[in-house]
Amino acid sequence: MKNGGTILEEVPVPQVKSGYILIKTSRTLVSLGTERMLVEFGKANLIDKARQQPDKVKQVLDKIKTDGLQPTLEAVFNKLGQPLPLGYCNVGKVIAVGRGVTEFTIGDRVASNGNHAEYVCVPQNLCAKVPDNISDEEAAFTVIGSIGLQGIRNLQPQLGETVVVVGLGLIGLIAAQLLKANGCNVIGTDFDQQKVDLANKFGINAINPGQGTNAVKYVMDRTNNIGADGVLITAASKSDEIIHEACEMSRKRGKIVLVGVIGLNMRRDDFYKKELSFQVSCSYGAGRYDDNYENKGIDYPIAYARWTEKRNFETILNAISNGGLDVKSLITEEVELEQYNQIYGDMRKRGSIASIIKYPNNSIEQSTVAVTENKFEGAKGIFGIIGAGNYTGATVIPALKKADVHVKYISARTNGLEAKTMAKKMGAEFATTNYMDILNDKDVDMVICTTRHDSHAKMILDTLNAGKSIFVEKPLCLNQDELDEIIAAYQKAPKGVTINAGYNRRFSPYAVKMKQLLGEGPKNIVATMNAGFIPKDVWVHDMQIGGGRIIGEGCHFIDLCTFLAGSKVTAVCVNALGENPEINSDNMSILLKYENGSNAVVNYFGNGSKAYPKERIEVFYQEKVLVLDNWRKLQGYGFSGFSKMSGKMDKGHAAEFALLNERVKNGGEPLIPFDELVNATKASFACITSLKENRWVGLDE
Repeated sequence: MKNGGTILEEVPVPQVKSGYILIKTSRTLVSLGTERMLVEFGKANLIDKARQQPDKVKQVLDKIKTDGLQPTLEAVFNKLGQPLPLGYCNVGKVIAVGRGVTEFTIGDRVASNGNHAEYVCVPQNLCAKVPDNISDEEAAFTVIGSIGLQGIRNLQPQLGETVVVVGLGLIGLIAAQLLKANGCNVIGTDFDQQKVDLANKFGINAINPGQGTNAVKYVMDRTNNIGADGVLITAASKSDEIIHEACEMSRKRGKIVLVGVIGLNMRRDDFYKKELSFQVSCSYGAGRYDDNYENKGIDYPIAYARWTEKRNFETILNAISNGGLDVKSLITEEVELEQYNQIYGDMRKRGSIASIIKYPNNSIEQSTVAVTENKFEGAKGIFGIIGAGNYTGATVIPALKKADVHVKYISARTNGLEAKTMAKKMGAEFATTNYMDILNDKDVDMVICTTRHDSHAKMILDTLNAGKSIFVEKPLCLNQDELDEIIAAYQKAPKGVTINAGYNRRFSPYAVKMKQLLGEGPKNIVATMNAGFIPKDVWVHDMQIGGGRIIGEGCHFIDLCTFLAGSKVTAVCVNALGENPEINSDNMSILLKYENGSNAVVNYFGNGSKAYPKERIEVFYQEKVLVLDNWRKLQGYGFSGFSKMSGKMDKGHAAEFALLNERVKNGGEPLIPFDELVNATKASFACITSLKENRWVGLDE
């Protein structure tokens, strides 16, 4: 997305996971509209990118205010530097089936929304079996056909109604055929005469306004001046005139459905005088972007949601199978995978409607691929990273590079592209989708785990069983049973094996300075986290996956308070916002009672402005006060010889990984004593119990 370059990358094959199937691809279809839009956005300069995404510009400006210019620019360029896999129209054979999948078996031929890749791992609700009488080339139209079909379903056309399809590109030509098969009188419009001619061959009454025909008058003439019952817009244009003309050609109380991307500076009078309905159609159908449906495999009851994504896929395949939909005539070119630039080199070449990519039959199924020629054999302190998400790329890898850490592997179970991208960035030797390759490599001394929270406990146990040390991003685990297993495994681990957790805040130079200035004895600590709103459907709120934001992130501040107090938490009491707060609330105040008499309050709030600084720490101690503002400025009141310390934002990641690297090379204790990790973890669990039961909860319970 930085320069718009389209590349072919050799990546490790994804591992199949629960609820998913692994597919070996035979054909994919290039969505010229969507993919061209992405490629052209990538090629645009920064100013043009900003103009196209004003909401992102606001986020950047807010981040500059709170975090400073340099960290913001680093975050922006890191995001733009992440390759984006293209494609969503895939056909192939099932080669592996995940746990819980019953509908598919190995050898099934399926259509899915997988990317342009030799192997794809796709959730079961985004796949459909291909009938025997359909070729792979035809089946590749399944998903893009469903986009047109969903637009039609939103239009709800009746037998005999007149429907205008504006834009006779790939989706428009498919939608026009489906409408005709549905018994509608279909009028198509496009400025490309070749597409108009093709539509006419399908029996569609198609016109080219560029040849002098007035589209609005043409529709009115064809409908005895009543107007179209429905208008389906499948065009891609920045013009606002398209929506105006759609209103002009509609009958009173007609419907307009937008599938494409157009200018939407709408005129109220256009809709008012005819009481028109307007709707934007969402992708393939019901279930799109619903994590429960797409990733967890929970289907909607057919009685209440007749046409889901999957059932739309099956409908398109049925229409191709019974001859109601002709997609063969839409194919204008077929190219081998290695010749991909015949398509992506010029995505605006005339005459192109549908491009098919063909895949080799002899592709090798390898879970680990070489990335660089860096060799680390015999070196001390070799790392392997499990997890290749945004946090790894934006935070962990820059800190590791600064600390001159040797990384041999980077792993991402289902996303080989992310693993390869991060491995290149880090200078790692290998990218892998099988983390056991890391655990089985005798050269690897330390494993860094940055996967989702629900996998942390398993990763710790597997790593300890392999006789290796681990650094796991917070939290350590999600429940007491997992914690008990970790404690038991750690007690049996070989000497020198350590567990480390990503409580980086205590390693910030600002926190270290605070610790130096504070002596023994009880303190009052107030830590405020302006965490910001995260939508409720994001995985961190799921107690089974993310643990909620308190267990998942609030534990950071429990550990920081423990570090500053110089003592362990003995009891917790929580009060959350609202009359009946849920256990995954992210608006709560946490009271912490310490062994040495210290008190701490952690205010974790998700309802504040993102323009306000994110974190603030205050410590009151023996008639002195320390105030740390967003890890950029520390002020002291009442301290002899100290008044303030300021500089760039530093949350401690660089120092944390530098210390970790030193310990791995030279040996030593874990970065944070294990009993303190256990204490902070128990305290986070106690927060949930306190919220449920409305009382103080002792950690010895």
